[in-house]
Amino acid sequence: MTATTLTALSEQLERGELSSVEATRDYLGRIEAHNAALNAIITVTAEQALADAAAADARRAAGEAGPLTGIPLLHKDIFCTNGVRTSCGSRMLDNFLPPYDATVVARLKAAGAVMLGKTNLDEFAMGSSNETSYYGPARNPWDLRRVPGGSSGGSAAAVAAGFAPAATGTDTGGSIRQPAAFCGITGLKPTYGRVSRLGMVAFASSLDQGGPMAATAEDCAMLLQVMAGFDPADSTSAEYEVDDYSGGLAADLSGLKIGLPGEYFGEGLDAGIETALRAALAEYKALGAELVEISLPRTHLAVPAYYVIAPAEASTNLSRFDGVRYGYRCDAPEDLLDLYTRTREEGFGDEVKRRILVGTYALSAGYYDAYYRKAQQIRRLIQQDFLDAFDSVDVIMGPITPHPAWVLGEKTDDPVAMYLEDIYTLGVNLAGLPGMSIPAGFADGLPVGLQLIGPHFSEARLLNIAHRFQLATDWHTRRPTL
Repeated sequence: MTATTLTALSEQLERGELSSVEATRDYLGRIEAHNAALNAIITVTAEQALADAAAADARRAAGEAGPLTGIPLLHKDIFCTNGVRTSCGSRMLDNFLPPYDATVVARLKAAGAVMLGKTNLDEFAMGSSNETSYYGPARNPWDLRRVPGGSSGGSAAAVAAGFAPAATGTDTGGSIRQPAAFCGITGLKPTYGRVSRLGMVAFASSLDQGGPMAATAEDCAMLLQVMAGFDPADSTSAEYEVDDYSGGLAADLSGLKIGLPGEYFGEGLDAGIETALRAALAEYKALGAELVEISLPRTHLAVPAYYVIAPAEASTNLSRFDGVRYGYRCDAPEDLLDLYTRTREEGFGDEVKRRILVGTYALSAGYYDAYYRKAQQIRRLIQQDFLDAFDSVDVIMGPITPHPAWVLGEKTDDPVAMYLEDIYTLGVNLAGLPGMSIPAGFADGLPVGLQLIGPHFSEARLLNIAHRFQLATDWHTRRPTL
């Protein structure tokens, strides 16, 4: 039987208890049996996966294997994959075959990882529920009536369902952490610039960041070790030393100061989620940590600031999809204007159109100062709130979302209600900070995630803090029954 965590599978392969080909077949069989119900994967690359697994086994036999050699995984379908459809969950790119690999994909491939396929997502990563995908919504394996979160919902659902031990995701406003919380897995959004954005189709360029999604913090550390690092081909990549993410996982937590923002535990937070999080915080206290009440006074401004900045950047990034160079093109256009207009009208879904309209409005000459400039000023104040807090605490903890995973269709008619579910995650992206979601219990039978937020480039410390909690609890071992 193939192990359920990336770390355990790596050890199985190293001991020769199974081959990469056997593990790959096992996961492909599970995908074939259950993906129709979950809709977590858009494209399955079975033939290529088995060929790559065989090559990985040959490398291992030759003594050339590393920790990820022969490990099957999935990529969010927003990372370009050479010759393999990269759709971004949109009709606009349904037929797009990139001629190159994203840096994240290339680094994992060089490390010997085996790609099983590409996971479902909200269209162009715009959404919090995976319901805006052109290919239909992915479903939460804990309750098929409910959303898995978004935009990396397909990746989270796939890992929770055992389709792969790990997957890549992207996080623009919580899109790794929120689906990880909803599906009961671990997800890490690194510091902005820590992971290359080259080949990751852009939504909001100053906010997007790729990261790992897996069962445990230990698994995420193994993945981030390969994914992180400076990329000279990406102008937003940070030239900053990569830590040994696995080496410090077992460090003691005595004296750790945990900041608890009053704004995160007030009105609007589901009682079941708060109960689970308070129990998790008590566990941290038992591990030697100190709980400190803090304030992030501009938390309430994160939603309006984000939903001006992100759509503004999206409207610019998505202007390239015009039916001329690649992607979807309308039939029999009458002239160039008709080509542009109908291609974008037919190729984009409602949520993407909504954000393009909002973003274009915010950037227009008469409103730039009133909206976009003001939002950027607020962004700086939100960042300063976090920096001030880290003067007195080592890490900030709190909820990921106000409520557990909701029923499919429950919020689709009220975009504002959907946006408000992001209130605890958006500030992290606006400030460029690293954040994690780790399984911390259940509320009404649904997984609850605890959010960990650290100073810039503190991924190693966050992984240590998460790992020690997972050594003391078993929430991360719980899996849904399919």
